[in-house]
Amino acid sequence: MNNKIEIISYKHNGVLHRVWQYAYAVRQTSDMLVVVNELTNVIDGDGRRWRTKEPAVWYFFKDCWYNIVCMLRNNSIYYYCNLSSPYVKDSEGIKYIDYDLDVKVFPSGDKIILDRDEFEFNQKDYNYSEELIQIVENEMNQLLKKIDEKQAPFYPEIVLKDYQIYLNLKQQMNRKKKKLTPQNKKNL
Repeated sequence: MNNKIEIISYKHNGVLHRVWQYAYAVRQTSDMLVVVNELTNVIDGDGRRWRTKEPAVWYFFKDCWYNIVCMLRNNSIYYYCNLSSPYVKDSEGIKYIDYDLDVKVFPSGDKIILDRDEFEFNQKDYNYSEELIQIVENEMNQLLKKIDEKQAPFYPEIVLKDYQIYLNLKQQMNRKKKKLTPQNKKNL
């Protein structure tokens, strides 16, 4: 899997927010990139390090001000949606600006909006423009509508299909590695 990539988020002032090492690109369309990570090392902007506990399928969009993380946990999918700038991809990784607000969606379909207080604080602290605030609020409403209408990726089949692509790629990679081990070379 030579499609390994980091996910890098920043705050509005350009300060590093968080880095996920590593994810694997599994699917791309003209307006979306799908990546998967599992048991991934994460580095927060303050230097704190931790590791994810479960596999996650991420959906990044070129024209939407959010990204969607689908965490596969206990035979269920939990969605964590970050209100953010549209993504860009360069040689360092997938990058976006985190705009504080998040939506968590439970397998039951219940949802909660998180970090409204952080969004309101950062409007002043980072001097968000009125236009930016309106964009984030409008995108939040579009995201909530997408969740309520169970549009992709808010139904399990699409997420599981993308995760299966990752598992297939991982299996192919492991087979190739096994063929190239020194023990196997010796046996040739």
